[in-house]
Amino acid sequence: MTVNEAYELICSRVQEVIEPQGFSKLNISNAEENEIVSLYANDVTAYSIIYYSDKMLMVLESCAMTDEGPDNEWRSLATWMFDPETNDKKDATSIANDFISTISAPSRQRTQRQTKKKKRDEDGNVDPLFMFKRLVTVFPELKDEIFSEEDCYSPFRSVTFAKASVVPKINELLSSGNKQQIEKLGAILNAQYKNGDMDCRSVITIVLLNGISGGQNEERMEAALDDTLAKAWKHAKRYRGKNVKPEKPKKQSRLKKYAENLNETR
Repeated sequence: MTVNEAYELICSRVQEVIEPQGFSKLNISNAEENEIVSLYANDVTAYSIIYYSDKMLMVLESCAMTDEGPDNEWRSLATWMFDPETNDKKDATSIANDFISTISAPSRQRTQRQTKKKKRDEDGNVDPLFMFKRLVTVFPELKDEIFSEEDCYSPFRSVTFAKASVVPKINELLSSGNKQQIEKLGAILNAQYKNGDMDCRSVITIVLLNGISGGQNEERMEAALDDTLAKAWKHAKRYRGKNVKPEKPKKQSRLKKYAENLNETR
């Protein structure tokens, strides 16, 4: 039995069981050549089934869900060896049954609710806008861009702003190789991730860090990150290319609106 056949059998069996619980399969791209990844999620929990071809391991992982997607604090729930040279359909079925048993255990739902509540209690209070303002110390030109965004949009379009205004500057800095400024950027991201709310953490990992292009740029950035953020980024790489929740349409600029009102009074 090939790895792909075994993997599809396991995933389909698991999906049949969890779909009635509100889970759906999310479209993701595999981050590594030696990994096959599938992601399933509802409003509370995400499950990931991964096959590591270099280690010949089939793994079931879980983490909590946020409004922006998985929080990437993944926990391994079950791990099985699957060697396509020696294992067969019967072994793949056994793995599927074990994964299903693990997910369906009576304690799982209680654990999920407790984990979700704990994570909400532990959320920081730093939002993406605060984080962007801290980045002004590295990228001074962001100051005017933040003002313009605040003037034109409400609420602040954190994802769009991060992609359009911040990611290009981060890539330019990393390409320059300015070690002092890169370390300064890393220190800010480390602190904002540690103290940030879920929106802030998602913007840092899913948008800013996943927006870094080039192997050398990634190496330079990773060297400036602490263990917590480096680990979160490693998990977030699996979801490169995943669509981000759309943001609200543009509101009328306060300055433009004031000018129009002034003209009407003349």
